[in-house]
Amino acid sequence: MKNDREDPGSKPNSIGREIWEYVKIVIVVAVAVTLVNQFLLINAVIPSGSMEQTIMEGDRIFGNRLAYLTSEPERFDIVIFKYPDDETKTYIKRVIGLPGETVEIIDGKVYIDGSSSPLDDSFCPETPTGNFGPYQVPEDCYFMMGDNRENSSDSRYWVNTYVQRSQIIGKAVLRYWPLNKISLMN
Repeated sequence: MKNDREDPGSKPNSIGREIWEYVKIVIVVAVAVTLVNQFLLINAVIPSGSMEQTIMEGDRIFGNRLAYLTSEPERFDIVIFKYPDDETKTYIKRVIGLPGETVEIIDGKVYIDGSSSPLDDSFCPETPTGNFGPYQVPEDCYFMMGDNRENSSDSRYWVNTYVQRSQIIGKAVLRYWPLNKISLMN
């Protein structure tokens, strides 16, 4: 006669198998998250108000590490990069000057290559003041500025004025925190 009860010796084996299945899931998830963080996305917390009103202090954003794999940064892109004066720090600013250009700031307005009209900086919260430059942006480098020009440590103030192409980690693509401000980055 067949007994409908389980064999008591199989119970530890099935618990062990179940634990192993959970361990495998955790390992797969950990490897996937590591690969995404290393090769696809950068997760950044904004530490200062230098990019206000575009990005606020405390906002969290994702950057695309592959954005410049087949193209170059363009003017007004918001990029995440290694700070030229201390590459252990990560900064986020807007690309203003491109390789080979001359950037000059007169009465807070940015002029490229001696143009008679300033760049459209309507994304800035207020009209900045001050004169800086001219800066001759070297090849394979970029001139960066924060949107909150009166409160931004950017290319105007760094010892190493320019961000090299190799220091750019990715392009800001999505603000995901706070939840009520989820939006794509322009």
